[in-house]
Amino acid sequence: MTKRQPLRIALAGGGAFGAKHAAALRRIEGVEVAAAVSSSLDSARKFAAEQGIARAAGSLAEVLAADEVDAVILATPTPLHAAQTQECLAAGKHVQVEIPVAASLPDAEACVAAAERTGLVAMAGHTRRFNPSHQWVRRRVAAGEYTIQQMDVQTYFFRRSNLNALGQKRSWTDHLLWHHAAHTVDLFAYQTGSPIVRANAVQGPIHPELGIAMDMSIQLQAASGAICTLSLSFNNDGPLGTFFRYIGDTGTYLARYDDLVTGEDEPIDVSGIDVSLDGIELQDREFVAAIREGREPNASLAQVLPCYRTLADLERQLATPVGA
Repeated sequence: MTKRQPLRIALAGGGAFGAKHAAALRRIEGVEVAAAVSSSLDSARKFAAEQGIARAAGSLAEVLAADEVDAVILATPTPLHAAQTQECLAAGKHVQVEIPVAASLPDAEACVAAAERTGLVAMAGHTRRFNPSHQWVRRRVAAGEYTIQQMDVQTYFFRRSNLNALGQKRSWTDHLLWHHAAHTVDLFAYQTGSPIVRANAVQGPIHPELGIAMDMSIQLQAASGAICTLSLSFNNDGPLGTFFRYIGDTGTYLARYDDLVTGEDEPIDVSGIDVSLDGIELQDREFVAAIREGREPNASLAQVLPCYRTLADLERQLATPVGA
């Protein structure tokens, strides 16, 4: 029996999430990070050296032209996601694109159409589907042991200047709706197993320099009747991150990334839920498995498209003048 050839993945994006993917891929058997791409060749060389990646590339086009690359993970700036996803698929490469797939519904739809044309694995980085904490809740729902009545979610950062998670200056501006709300909008429909039928949003003042709302409130309702209240802020000076409270018919649970506690703050052991406690690693494992097995991945572009339809509806609401 011949040894299976490693799956060769190029990693585009030398920032905080690129480093998370690099660490995750090192823990997956039979995977080789074939190249690193960043905003410049110097930046790619620095990132490759830090992450133990043998090759640094000066552009995405360079790795897309390489026969020794099977797939690409895009952890690049949001404004590049849609175009780069389509470029990867056109070059015959499987692709995983970090959230959000796009910053508009037409661009998201174009990515889905490209995936359908090529038949390649095309997956979105909707990590909440993979976090062990959320998997634990989903298994209880699937077993008929738990029905979600409400999700109360807080997504809070302190980001009054244009910096990334590492405190470095960004060349682009992050967005509460198209990036951070996308996690919860997708997760709510996924966990309840029911499509979103109502969505409302209001936002606070627009930042004079960043040009974005720094605070936002979103309400969702699923066809099942379950509701979700999502509060988002770039103004929060306190604990940072996203915190999910599940309120159901047989219990209340709080998920903080890969950790889970009861409503009384009692820890729940989720160590046996999957092969890792790292949601990013589990996400990357699903990408690799789908390629090897020739199947649609969980969080495929087609599966997450309804989320982007909801975001587009919310964007239209927010663009409507108050009182109009």
